[in-house]
Amino acid sequence: MPDHSRRGHGRLDRRDTPDSDMTTSRVVVAGAGTAGHNVATTLRESGFTGPISLIGDEPYLPYHRPPLSKDFLLGTVTAEALGLRSPTFYTDHAVATHLGAAVMQINRDDRCVVLDDDRSIDYDHLILALGASPRPLDIPGRQLNGVLELRTRSDAERLRGHLTEGARVVIVGGGFIGLEVAAAARKSGAEVTVVETNPTLMTRALSSRAAAHLAALHTTHGVRICCSTSVTALEGSAGRVVAVTTAQGEHLAADVVVLGIGVVPNVGPASAAGLRVSNGIVVDEYLATSDPAIFAVGDCANFPGPADTRIRLESIQNAVDQARYVTRRMQGHREPYDAVPYFWSDQYGTKIQIAGYAKTSDETVIRGTSEKFSIFRFYRGSLVAVESIDDPLTHLLVRRIFGVGGSVTPDQAADVSVDLRSVARTVAVR
Repeated sequence: MPDHSRRGHGRLDRRDTPDSDMTTSRVVVAGAGTAGHNVATTLRESGFTGPISLIGDEPYLPYHRPPLSKDFLLGTVTAEALGLRSPTFYTDHAVATHLGAAVMQINRDDRCVVLDDDRSIDYDHLILALGASPRPLDIPGRQLNGVLELRTRSDAERLRGHLTEGARVVIVGGGFIGLEVAAAARKSGAEVTVVETNPTLMTRALSSRAAAHLAALHTTHGVRICCSTSVTALEGSAGRVVAVTTAQGEHLAADVVVLGIGVVPNVGPASAAGLRVSNGIVVDEYLATSDPAIFAVGDCANFPGPADTRIRLESIQNAVDQARYVTRRMQGHREPYDAVPYFWSDQYGTKIQIAGYAKTSDETVIRGTSEKFSIFRFYRGSLVAVESIDDPLTHLLVRRIFGVGGSVTPDQAADVSVDLRSVARTVAVR
């Protein structure tokens, strides 16, 4: 990892960020999503006895988010089942929850955060798990009833009521959330159209081969896909959306429109406090911000990646791994953060799994059959990511290889006689 140390202003020296006596440290976690929840619970379960405050801007205790675009949207998972822990866990483990409250200000000199209800909470360590918000789309008709987003439990509850037999659903954006909503809508019997500005779906997240497979999967299930066009206006009648106008002049009838054009990291309080931000809250290889008393984790954190790159990941795995790392870091762990990124999605029973991170690649190798395969992506001869379609064994083996600092050559990936189990074992004993 490159050296990302920098001058912060704060009372702790960067090298002394872990307290010698954590028992008296006051920990404030700003954000009660997956990352924030895991910071608080892992700290407590690892023996930390100091005060912990968990602040969340939603009125709910921390909950599982992946089902929001899948089973919860279909009504097969209840709101109660979404909870990450039982409601009594937080009181039983002395985690003070402040729900329905947002952090508005970080006072670094006095080491306290100010909430939107004017309460102030002191900290010795502040962990920013602020998440991200849907990217805004400023077009005529945006405020019509029936124009929805999907980020929170409340969003999913609103959207669920619209996914009925015969409903006309237009999804703006062909990313993972848009496609997962499309799959759920089709299972509900709705008519679905996906509008994507890029020439293919999943341009930023997947290789062209994996994206083409997903497009064919959705087309087979009756989804209409319109690429290389954008939405220019939403048309309404009596205050409700009735159609979508595209840049090509097409009018798509719509009973509900779902905006899924990506998210932007929540950096407002960090930026106002003078912390370094750039496509997220910038952290070093120890997930510390430019103030060593403050860490950032999850969707809002921009952290060092391989080959002098910087990464901001929006995944449950990333949120959990970074949260657990920070708890170890505060208690004396001194190795840099190096978890292997991975991501998954379920659509129509097809499982897509990604190990590694590929901002770009210049060579791909496909291993497997037309229905069950993995795409090995290389950049300048080095393996950077593997996309697996209904191929969980390859996914797990690649994660194991990445996890011990190993790799696979293009020739090994292409040769099905090469046993990846042996490669993983060989790398592990080096």
